[in-house]
Amino acid sequence: MKNFKRLLLRFLLLLALAWVTLSLLLVLPFRWINPPYTMVMADRWLASEDSFYLHQQWLSWEEIPKQAALAVVASEDQRFPMHQGFDFDAIVSALKAASRGQELRGASTISQQVAKNMYLWTGRSWLRKGLEVWFTLLIELTWSKQRILEVYLNIAEWGHGVFGLEAASRYHFSKSAAQLTPMQSALLASSLPSPLRYDPARPQQHLIDRARWNLEQQKKLGGTAWLTPLQ
Repeated sequence: MKNFKRLLLRFLLLLALAWVTLSLLLVLPFRWINPPYTMVMADRWLASEDSFYLHQQWLSWEEIPKQAALAVVASEDQRFPMHQGFDFDAIVSALKAASRGQELRGASTISQQVAKNMYLWTGRSWLRKGLEVWFTLLIELTWSKQRILEVYLNIAEWGHGVFGLEAASRYHFSKSAAQLTPMQSALLASSLPSPLRYDPARPQQHLIDRARWNLEQQKKLGGTAWLTPLQ
């Protein structure tokens, strides 16, 4: 019996070590290498009933317009530079709102969204949530904040087959990301919670209101200088 327990313990330890090693091999290289594809892209392609064309053009951190980067952070995760992957204040606030009968709103950070988009399938389950936490921790431990935001701005979904800021700008506004106006950047950022539902080029009033709120939040954060610690 003792030998069995030792063998079982050894097996579990080897299994855990193999999982950690595999996870690091999946995460660490992308600290330097731009991911050519993500699980969300693959999922959209598999689920597409008609022809699927991937619109994506990678922008390096130096090429990303900082106004657009700030708009995304203001919309998605204003505590991004401060937290270690999870915004517990936002989680508590969302749970309190849900307990009062309000709609449960998302509290995912940009780091969590990178983990979901890169490595996991769409949909919801406890297994998926657990893997999201695990990959978020690895990403935060091995990538810089600048790299996390750079990857997010290049893999975020902005429409059917449209991924990344540059592709989104060209698809919705027929111009490069460097030519976006502050309002256009805010419209793109404000559409991120439901990118397949909103049309930034022909926004409904709700999206316009969100974009105006976004511009105000950018001012409160102090403008693009707020991103300086990431550089």
